[in-house]
Amino acid sequence: MKITSLFFAILLSLSSFSQNDTKAMSILKKVSQEYKSYKNVAIQFVLTMENAQEDIKESSKGQAWVKDKKYKVNLMGVETYYNGKTKWSYIKDSEEVNITTPDPADKNTFDPSKLFTEYEQGYKVRYINEVFQANRALQIIDLLPTDVKGSEFNRIKIKVDKDKNQIYQIIRFGKDGNDYTITLSSLKKVNPIADSFFIFDTKKHPDVEVVDLRD
Repeated sequence: MKITSLFFAILLSLSSFSQNDTKAMSILKKVSQEYKSYKNVAIQFVLTMENAQEDIKESSKGQAWVKDKKYKVNLMGVETYYNGKTKWSYIKDSEEVNITTPDPADKNTFDPSKLFTEYEQGYKVRYINEVFQANRALQIIDLLPTDVKGSEFNRIKIKVDKDKNQIYQIIRFGKDGNDYTITLSSLKKVNPIADSFFIFDTKKHPDVEVVDLRD
C-alpha cells in the first residue's frame, strides 16, 4: 500500500548530516540509539490525511510489527506482509491478496522496517523549538529535502518525546495540498517474532483470490 514516504522515519546513522543543525543531530542520535536496542517492535499509530483547501480530514488507526527488514501492517482494511523480499497485500473486503516485489528505491511505499533510516540522505535537518503538547515535552525538528523540485513535499516535521527519546509524531506537508500526519500511540519492544508471521499463508485462506503481480 502506497500512502506516504514519511512513515516513522529518521536516522540510524548520522554521518550524512555533517552540515546540519548540531542540536537537532544530538536529539536524533538519542532517538537512534534508543531504537537500535529494539530487535522486535510493535507499533500502534494513527494516520491522518488533511487537505485544508478541500476541507478534508480523515484518520485511521493502524498497527505494525517490525523485525529487521520484515514487517506486517494492519491499516484501512488491508493486511500487508513483507518477509524482506516478497510483499502480500490482503484486502479483506474483496477477499483478494496481491503479491509484489517492492522496489527498495520507491520512497512512496509504506515500509515501517525503515524506521529511523529513511532520511539518512537527501535532507537538511533543522531544530525548531520545544513545546508541551499531549502531556509531554516535544522537541520539534524539520527535515527539508535537498532536491526541492524533485520532492513531492515541502518539508517534514518530526516531534520527539524528550523524556522517552522516541518519535511521537511525523507530519509531511505535501505540495499537492495533502498533509499526512502519523501519531504514534505506542512503540515498544516485544518478544522474538517468528519469520512466518511476516508471510501471508494462502493455505489458511483457501477462498482468497491470489493475484501475482511479480515480473
